[in-house]
Amino acid sequence: MIGCFVTGTDSRVGKTLVCAGLLHALAVHHPRVVGMKPVAAGVVPWGEDWASEDVIALRAASTVAVAPALDNPVLLMDPLPPHIGAGRAGVQIDIQAIAQSYQALAAQVDAVVVDGAGGFHTPLTHTLTDADLAQLLALPVVLVVGLRPGCLNHALLTAEAVRARGLRLAGWVANHIDADLLAPDEHVAFLSARLGAPLLAEVPYDEYPEPRTLMFNLPADWR
Repeated sequence: MIGCFVTGTDSRVGKTLVCAGLLHALAVHHPRVVGMKPVAAGVVPWGEDWASEDVIALRAASTVAVAPALDNPVLLMDPLPPHIGAGRAGVQIDIQAIAQSYQALAAQVDAVVVDGAGGFHTPLTHTLTDADLAQLLALPVVLVVGLRPGCLNHALLTAEAVRARGLRLAGWVANHIDADLLAPDEHVAFLSARLGAPLLAEVPYDEYPEPRTLMFNLPADWR
C-alpha cells in the first residue's frame, strides 16, 4: 500500500489541489486510491450533512468511497486553527484515534494521500502539532511550496523539520500562487538545488486550477 503525508510551507498554498492531483496521478497505476483529511476546519452544506470543501475535493478525486469517519475523522465547523476550533467545539483531537482511522482506511485501498492541516507545525492541540501526527503515521512527506515572497526560508525550514522527525521527504511541488512574484524560475532552481528531494510537479499560476491537469513525476515505487 502506498501512502504519503502532504504538508505545506504555510496555509493556502494549494495543498489540497496537489493532493487531488496526486490522487488522479496515482489512479493511473492503482485502481483504489483515496484521500484523507485527518482534521478539517470550516464546512459547507454537503447533501443532507456538512463537509469541508477540502474533503469534498479529495472525495471527488478518489476512486473509492469510504465512511466519513475514515477519510475525515475530525470535522470542525469553524474555519480556525484546529486547536482553537476544537476548543470552541469542546472536541479533543486524538492523534492515536486518527492513526487508527488511517490504518483502517489503508487496509481497504492501494494508495492513501493524507492532506495535512496546513504547515508542518500547525497546532492540533495545545501540545501536539501536525508534525506529531505525521511522525505517528510514519509516512513519506510531500512538501507543497507556495511560491511567494518568503517561501525559500519556509521551504528550507520545513524540510529541516521533516527530517528532524526521522521522516523521508519524498518530494516537493512548486505551486505558482503569486502571479506577481519576481524571478519565479530562479526560486524553483534554488529549491531544486537545496531541498535534497525531487521536484514532483510544478503547478502554473491559475485562478481556477483543475487537479486532473497537473502533471506529476511520481517516485518509481509509487507507480
